[in-house]
Amino acid sequence: MARNKLSDLNNHLFEQLERLNDESLSYEDLEKEMKRQKSMSEVASNIIEINRISMDAMKLIAKGNIQAKDLPNEIDTVKQKQIGN
Repeated sequence: MARNKLSDLNNHLFEQLERLNDESLSYEDLEKEMKRQKSMSEVASNIIEINRISMDAMKLIAKGNIQAKDLPNEIDTVKQKQIGN
């Protein structure tokens, strides 16, 4: 299973920006890249939101407001990091 990082997402988004800025693209190719960019943007937004939720959970744990074991199973990455230490 691939283990991508937010830095990988950042790189992909900048690569997409470079493709969109390519003046040698035909109109058809530009349309394809724009559709691709829209899909990538939607996925990127979801990834960012998931990471924001995980960060919020880690802040609550750090403040002592909750314990990692009390988090919903959907926030398993935070649980693994907190309980594994």
